[in-house]
Amino acid sequence: MKAKISQKRLAVLGAGKIGGILLRAFLKQGLISPKQAVATVQHSERAQAMGQELGIPVSTDNRAAARQANIILLCVKPQTVREVLEEIRGEVNADKLIVSVAASVPTPYLEKYLAADVPVVRAMPNTPCAIGCGMTGICKGSSAGASHVEMARALFETVGRVVVVDEKHMDAVTGLSASGPAFLYIILESLAEAGVKVGLPRDIATLLAAQTAQGAARVVLETGDHPALLKDGVTTPAGCTIDGILELEEGKLRVTLIKAVVKATQRAGELLFEK
Repeated sequence: MKAKISQKRLAVLGAGKIGGILLRAFLKQGLISPKQAVATVQHSERAQAMGQELGIPVSTDNRAAARQANIILLCVKPQTVREVLEEIRGEVNADKLIVSVAASVPTPYLEKYLAADVPVVRAMPNTPCAIGCGMTGICKGSSAGASHVEMARALFETVGRVVVVDEKHMDAVTGLSASGPAFLYIILESLAEAGVKVGLPRDIATLLAAQTAQGAARVVLETGDHPALLKDGVTTPAGCTIDGILELEEGKLRVTLIKAVVKATQRAGELLFEK
């Protein structure tokens, strides 16, 4: 599938934060060659600078970019999705694939403003895609087939891991894995501050916190063991870890993190309807 993608022409509409991350990653990994990529941004000055940086055509013309592409990566803000879809409607057909990373925008909404039978896949990546360690959830629209899902999966597997879910779970993917890095950065910052509090230099405390978090996450991924079981493996009777866990429980860290994901998920369902 990656070989097939390398023969396609990719247009990234809205190469801002997440769009720019994905575009740079695809180019860096060699999934798409500069000759096969085009992108758009809002402002002509930004288009010129990005075009020079990446060595690809970058413009403010969504229609022209969509016309040239086989795969169209829609990375605009939820509130401008309708405007962009109406703009490119005449340039897309059943032979092209629309992959939308616009948060909160369901596939029926996307399909409503496109011609009939245009295949649509909705995706929710996160910012660690920038270093090839991302997490992306994808779901398919009514006109997308298995080959379209596999093509989208191949795109995002270039920058991390991918799960295919039902559309009803996409807001939860947004609240957990898309917002999750911010929650984890707060935890890492707090652990590093704690290290400073107990006498460690800040750079060493930050390294200890970050590497410890990375190691713990890899153990979960590679063993498949439940985090609670792994936690018990660290916690010895009457040791230091259980005292630390008691403080976390008294501080309601567990319930606070759960509530953070719930709130972010609820918010994800509201973004489309704001102007």
